[in-house]
Amino acid sequence: MTTHTFDVVVLGGGSGGYAAALRAAELGKTVALIEKDKVGGTCLHRGCIPTKALLHAAEVADHVRDAAAVGVGATFEGIDPSGVTAYRENIVAKKFKGLEGLVKARGITTVAGTGRLNADRTVSVGDDVYAGTDVVLATGSYSRTLPGLEIGGRILTSEQALALDVVPERVLVLGGGVIGVEFASVWRSFGADVTIIEALPHLVPNEDETLSKGLERAFRRRGIQYSLGTRFQSAAQDDAGVTVTLEEGKTFTGDYLLVAVGRGPVTADLGFEEAGITLDRGFVTVDDELRTGVPHVWAVGDIVPGLQLAHRGFLQGIAVAERIAGLSPAPVPESQIPKITYSNPEVASVGVSEAAAVDAHGAGAVVSYEYSLAGNGKSEIIGTTGVVKVVRLKDGPVIGVHLLGDRVGELITEGQLAVAWEAHPEDIAPLIHAHPTQSEALGEAFLALAGKPLHAL
Repeated sequence: MTTHTFDVVVLGGGSGGYAAALRAAELGKTVALIEKDKVGGTCLHRGCIPTKALLHAAEVADHVRDAAAVGVGATFEGIDPSGVTAYRENIVAKKFKGLEGLVKARGITTVAGTGRLNADRTVSVGDDVYAGTDVVLATGSYSRTLPGLEIGGRILTSEQALALDVVPERVLVLGGGVIGVEFASVWRSFGADVTIIEALPHLVPNEDETLSKGLERAFRRRGIQYSLGTRFQSAAQDDAGVTVTLEEGKTFTGDYLLVAVGRGPVTADLGFEEAGITLDRGFVTVDDELRTGVPHVWAVGDIVPGLQLAHRGFLQGIAVAERIAGLSPAPVPESQIPKITYSNPEVASVGVSEAAAVDAHGAGAVVSYEYSLAGNGKSEIIGTTGVVKVVRLKDGPVIGVHLLGDRVGELITEGQLAVAWEAHPEDIAPLIHAHPTQSEALGEAFLALAGKPLHAL
């Protein structure tokens, strides 16, 4: 047995883990980064990047179909699954190579293998032991399923769905959250008949209801079917396909079933509890600064309760590295972390929904405004409908920004700044939004809430 000593040992090389490693190295710490698969984790290899590559291919397919509407002659001849796969894999390979180079350039020691936390705060990888003054747990998440629903064959998680070498004729999606909605959008653009099954009353149920209802209308126009408000009961598959039965007795049949019911924390059988780490339903319990109950052991990313987003992992990894180095970055509330669903149309938000604001402050203390993208020139040019909704406290700051429409994910950073800086619409209204851009729609909402609408009544 060989012991290797570092200032910081990071267990897990996904978004939160490698961000912690990079920032700690930048601050002069010696760092070991332990990863059982590939640095970059789920986001780079099986999540954010490859799914967004699929979504871009889907967008191109839709543009080709609609090319005649803008005076361009083009013929849609179908989807080449092998070509889409090659495109997706090339994107991932380029990003992975770049990340490997960055990690190497920072002098980080990368350790390939499954790490296990020991009671003395070291991490074992095979016969080697890695000791750090501080340890960062960043072991990520896995695709959940439901009791009695076994993954395999024609019943897929998002990882298996990415690897499909065919375009299904009919596909069922169990779960109307971010992952389910994005895959439904891709498959519909590729030509499949799609049905989403969601137990809650709306698609993307964690978003403001205005966005959920708007997305449902948009999906109906696209021919995406959905069943809302009834729970899943069972699924059966054979060589021909999959049949899903709901608790009310209704059935749906498709070639494949995508199970997209959320992601769970990867914390089992890694020695966490034996080392004194407190878990709650599998998630690591931390304080506001991401410290666990064990001195000098921290946790970041999807194993920490809250939003499971790569950029949240980046933020937390950077913050932990800075705290280890003696700096004092301020904790960022979950409400200030932007969320994007990259479907067609996109959904983006930051801050609180109108309903949550009313619950917290009372109906009389909350004011909201909705600006339709039908009034925005750039949105008309690119052919999208949608809405910008801004929520403020009466005579107070902006506390929520909610967007629906193609490409609106690129606008959410302005919303984040408004919410995080507690800006009043009157503060933002004098700022100029270039014309014609979709950002003008956000500007129009701020103008309206400031009492001086321009292109709205």
